[in-house]
Amino acid sequence: MGTANKVPGVSGGIVAYVGGFYEEFIRSLQRLDLKSVGFIRRGKFSEFYKYINGTFLSLLLLGEFISYFTVSKVFDLLIAYQPILVWSLFFGMIVGSVYFLARNYEGWNFKNILFLIAGMTIGVATSLMDPATQNDNLFFVFFCGMVSVSGMTIPGLSGSFILILLGNYVLLLVDSINAFFDVSVMSFQGNFSWWNDPEMLLLLKILTVFVLGSLAGLISFSHLLGWTMRYYRKQTNAIIIGFITGSLGVVWPWKKEVFKRDENAQVIVDAMNNPILENYDRYWPELLSLHTLAALILMVAGFVIVYLLDLYGNKSLPS
Repeated sequence: MGTANKVPGVSGGIVAYVGGFYEEFIRSLQRLDLKSVGFIRRGKFSEFYKYINGTFLSLLLLGEFISYFTVSKVFDLLIAYQPILVWSLFFGMIVGSVYFLARNYEGWNFKNILFLIAGMTIGVATSLMDPATQNDNLFFVFFCGMVSVSGMTIPGLSGSFILILLGNYVLLLVDSINAFFDVSVMSFQGNFSWWNDPEMLLLLKILTVFVLGSLAGLISFSHLLGWTMRYYRKQTNAIIIGFITGSLGVVWPWKKEVFKRDENAQVIVDAMNNPILENYDRYWPELLSLHTLAALILMVAGFVIVYLLDLYGNKSLPS
């Protein structure tokens, strides 16, 4: 889930949804309420841990944290050098997600098909939006944290892609994460020179506010989704399937980054000297090409991965 959450266009919620633990994830987050705060205030930490399904949440969040500095770092490198092949794998995974979610859905009727179409429309509209410019205002960073965490709770909605649309993907998921990693390594080596680096301290402050916003969004979204899943389960699932389908355009493998340019056709950069992404220029591949063949093979591999997740999820469900 951590790797999927960091890759633009891919939703970590899909992993939970297809893997069969999505509802347990939402229910566990819902337990972060006033009752759980009461356990902490009274010093009943073991009761708090048990009440919030602590073992499950701890392992899940630990996996997310580790992936940000291991697996997701590898994907960052692969996307930089072999973007088409990486996007092909994710495209196949999302196609597989749509197929297996739709196959297992048992509430198809006219009304729920309308919800499906509504979800698809929102997904397509989101993928066609133009990104904004970078903004390091702390209130806006907090808002970015609240919104971007939706990728964990809403399958098909990519929190990373939302950050691209808000203009803060590089700042929050690249520069800030890398700053935290560098500070951790330097501190472990006994080097605390970063404490006198204003840019490093600013990035750490931004990351802290972003994390706080993410926690606030995670708890609030989980309560909202828990309510909809309880009273409008079939409609919610129909919208989710539609949204995942509509998001396929975001992860279409054959696309070129289009950067913002000034009146002299020079690429515009942000405060961190990174080019500002405007959108993607999508195109059809050359069919008679070994590279295209490799991409198609990875699409199939992505589909198979989701098939195995679906198989595991079905076996894990109580009979």
